[in-house]
Amino acid sequence: MIRRAFIAALLAAVTVHPALAAKSEEPSKDAPIGQYVDLLPVAVPILAEGQLVNYVFVTMRVNLTSSANASKWRGKEPFFRDALARLGSRGSFGDSKDYAAVDAPRLIAAFQREAVTIAGNDVKNVVITAQTAKQRRGLPKPGPRPVRAEIRP
Repeated sequence: MIRRAFIAALLAAVTVHPALAAKSEEPSKDAPIGQYVDLLPVAVPILAEGQLVNYVFVTMRVNLTSSANASKWRGKEPFFRDALARLGSRGSFGDSKDYAAVDAPRLIAAFQREAVTIAGNDVKNVVITAQTAKQRRGLPKPGPRPVRAEIRP
């Protein structure tokens, strides 16, 4: 009888402890919102020798200065996405070694300039939070390609 009570108490303690821990980790409603703007994924085309080989969906975060009005710039998130889409269509930001990824330093540097034109001095920096390739298989091998006699559009 004592053993059953001990096992029941042990099981109750094990199941209650994670619930209490999860409750204490939840952010309060009064907690300050971070000084950043998260962009929804934007498809960046990957070109190889002038031909479209893949799309990489890039999610970026624009980190703002501590004095910036974050709610104002979150409302302008479509302007940031539009700038990223236009930037991707101007040239290829594909990684020369992998057609399933973007060249992160080049894309960040170019988008940093665009973000500064939109938000001015309120932009601290820009980071890529995620990149997901549309295709992973069936991509051409990176590197120089053999010269072909026929003309391909």
